Amino acid sequence: MKLNTKEMAVFAMLGSIMYASKIILEAAPNIHLLGVFTVAFTVVYRKKALYPIYIYVILNGIFCGFATWWIPYLYLWTILWGAVMLLPRNIPKQLRPLVYMAVCAAHGFLYGTLYAPAQALLFGLSFQKMLAWIVAGLLWDCIHGISNFFCGILIVPIISALRLADRITENQGGSHQI
Repeated sequence: MKLNTKEMAVFAMLGSIMYASKIILEAAPNIHLLGVFTVAFTVVYRKKALYPIYIYVILNGIFCGFATWWIPYLYLWTILWGAVMLLPRNIPKQLRPLVYMAVCAAHGFLYGTLYAPAQALLFGLSFQKMLAWIVAGLLWDCIHGISNFFCGILIVPIISALRLADRITENQGGSHQI
């Protein structure tokens, strides 16, 4: 997964866009574009999508603090990345938006459940207390899943924009003309 200079710049920018989008939407709890970006980047860049995803994770730690809440971020976005990697590449064109939106929504609905094992380990919660923590957050997970579904409308347009940008830079031979 060696990167060239163009990929380094693009992935740094995409990870920064993920972080900026999170900051911009922080006033709306559990409504963000992180799942949308994760799905779109994975469809376009496959394994290399981990670069912008982890740039986002590191930026989050740098600017918000490397505290216990941050530790699950080391695996939460990788789970969504992995789910998208498992999707067949030849999904019929008319089904792609719905499939991507559904996967994005599922990650939102399961977010608290996926986060819970780290909470249990970090804070010494029993299995019953971990389940209580999950149940206490179900309303927020519902908001998260529903918002991920509707924000998922942006996934296919983002995929198209990323692919178009790649084609344009390839046609220019990688040169930077002003």
